Amino acid sequence: MTIEAGPGELYTTLARAADVPALVELVNGAYRGDTSRRGWTTETDLVDGLRIDAAALEAIIAAPDQALLVLRAQSGLFACVQLTELGGGVAGLGLFSVRPMLQGNGIGRQLLTAAERYARDRYAAEFVEMTVIAERAELIAWYERRGYAATGETRPFPYRDERFGVPKRDDLRMVVLRRRIAP
Repeated sequence: MTIEAGPGELYTTLARAADVPALVELVNGAYRGDTSRRGWTTETDLVDGLRIDAAALEAIIAAPDQALLVLRAQSGLFACVQLTELGGGVAGLGLFSVRPMLQGNGIGRQLLTAAERYARDRYAAEFVEMTVIAERAELIAWYERRGYAATGETRPFPYRDERFGVPKRDDLRMVVLRRRIAP
């Protein structure tokens, strides 16, 4: 099922169980380790370990209130984003990952636009909300240029939950960003 055709051979679809191994590599490579340093969105100086594992991705793909969109071509997966129906007209956005070597060429914007459209159409969302590690100022600025704004709310970093990685600092916190996507 194609959600949105993209330029050239790129298109956005829902992730499938067969995509899980490639998604594990994509997400972990975008967030952590030496591979992530090739892009500008790395958090490897703040958090170590894996960002996601196969079991967590399989659960997201199977969950009725979640969707994992992937930007793909015949040659593989280039980016992904998770959406969660939070209720009250709000969809959560997470796991936004673009292959580090491809960052800065519009793929992220294309996928973010598709995700917002999906949230509006599938979940009747009026808002998209996300959390970002507060120390990631450059990433927060990128979202702000796309219409997201800090709500003033912060949430604690999920310390002691290694599903999100192993923090290298004890002062991390999450900033809540939100954007209105419906009139």
